[in-house]
Amino acid sequence: MASRVKRLGIAAVILVLAAVAAWLTWPVQIMVTAYRFTHPVAANRPVHWAEGPATPPAGERPPNIVLIVADDLGINDITTDGPGTGVAGGLVPTPNIDSIARDGADFTVAYAANATCSPSRAALMTGRYPQRFGFEFTAVPDELAKYMPRYAPQDRPYPILYHADLQHQAPPMGQMGMPASEVTIAELLKTRGYHTIHLGKWHLGEAKGMRPEDQGFDESLGFMAGASKYEADTAGPEARLPGDPLDRLLWLGLRDAVQFNGSKPFHAGEYMTDYLSDQAAAAIRANRNRPFFIYLAYNAPHTPYQATKADYNALGAIHDERARVYGAMVRGLDRGVGKVLAALKAQGLDRSTLVIFTNDNGGTKATGMPDINKPYRGWKGTFFEGGIRVPFLVRWPARVAPGQKLATPVNFVDVLPTLAAAGRAEVPTDRKIDGIDLLRLMTGQPAPERALFWRSGTYEAIRDGDWKLQVSRNPSRIWLFDLASDPTERHDLSTSRPDVVQRLRAELAAHDRELAKPLWPALLEEPIRIDYPADAPWKPGQEYVYWPN
Repeated sequence: MASRVKRLGIAAVILVLAAVAAWLTWPVQIMVTAYRFTHPVAANRPVHWAEGPATPPAGERPPNIVLIVADDLGINDITTDGPGTGVAGGLVPTPNIDSIARDGADFTVAYAANATCSPSRAALMTGRYPQRFGFEFTAVPDELAKYMPRYAPQDRPYPILYHADLQHQAPPMGQMGMPASEVTIAELLKTRGYHTIHLGKWHLGEAKGMRPEDQGFDESLGFMAGASKYEADTAGPEARLPGDPLDRLLWLGLRDAVQFNGSKPFHAGEYMTDYLSDQAAAAIRANRNRPFFIYLAYNAPHTPYQATKADYNALGAIHDERARVYGAMVRGLDRGVGKVLAALKAQGLDRSTLVIFTNDNGGTKATGMPDINKPYRGWKGTFFEGGIRVPFLVRWPARVAPGQKLATPVNFVDVLPTLAAAGRAEVPTDRKIDGIDLLRLMTGQPAPERALFWRSGTYEAIRDGDWKLQVSRNPSRIWLFDLASDPTERHDLSTSRPDVVQRLRAELAAHDRELAKPLWPALLEEPIRIDYPADAPWKPGQEYVYWPN
């Protein structure tokens, strides 16, 4: 008996040691497996959109509004600017996206409100710099920030830093989001009788009060987190990024699941980009006889990189495997935009619908493709033009003249005032609204003078007129560029024009005094080289910034 107890004790010790070793070796894998076990995804089920009136209303009706936002699209990934532009030097045409610019206005100097996704989306929804209400950093789980360094490439001279001392200050990811006290586009348009619909990515909070159905949307179909798989693993061509720890974790943890009005998650049942596009078309049909606002937030072409076989097979001229998969995803995105435009036309709504196409930030270094933000320097996670310049295309045939190219700098904070003006809704007067009504610019009125601001922790930037200043405190560095003569930020003038540096730093300081304390701390700082994609060799002297998040 004693020997049996002893053997059981030894076995128990071995099991405990094995469990500890497994936890130390595969902590994220264990957490993901446990999460998947406790949060199953149901089979696909039909979605039934609320039906509007059976007949059109009498008299004039306000315009329908469709706001389409891509995810991590490079400024050079679409072919709006003609031959030679687009993925792989123009081998992936985007005719449907291009048609929005051709039939309306192309804002050629358009900026996201941040160089990562969720703060940009918060600005898009509110017309305010997100730092005004503490939404300074992208919502990421504490576990992700804690364990990303484990998977970082070992050849990096500047490793990812994790702020362990701040861990206890971070709320759960689901509680990282836009406060319920903020007023969204959807809430404004509802006051004018609009039926409001969210489709796709949210990434503005999962807790009660932060979800789309709590922030003014009558109906919501999509995923609350910052990314999603496009279909089941091995269902089609894919490309993995072994040097990118985030990509590795997304492949491990994500599923192709959506929720409808807060339901339990269920599988989309088809390629996610096509699914969201088909559902947007169905929502348009259901609401054809009442004013509607649709926020269609694609996750394409964000990692993980998955494509349909048809799109992949259509791009045989692209020989690089990763570029071919990525290009196929952009091709699918353009097809999805085409489905939405076709649905509007089929319902006789294309002339009376305001359509905006844009993207949440610049293309990411993780692709390994050097030209996605060409000709601009920088990536997602930097305030160089490549990190924040985005397409911003507006089509409204009943009001906006076709073929316009407008070079006035615009920003995501302008979306709420513009859509409020289109829908004849009053913008809030009890808080600072940072944006302007872009309809005025599209109808020939002059643009007001203003500066544009960006901030993420210890890194910030300002554009005032043609001058642009970036200030980084890790590493300590200042860049000053005259964008009129140097739009691609090649010639730093910070030492030769100290007067401009001093003036712009004073403007930054004054703006900073208006901002709120971050609602949660930055959990990591990632080193991002300005001029090289992630998989290029690191060499001494390459310029970089730490991106706090």
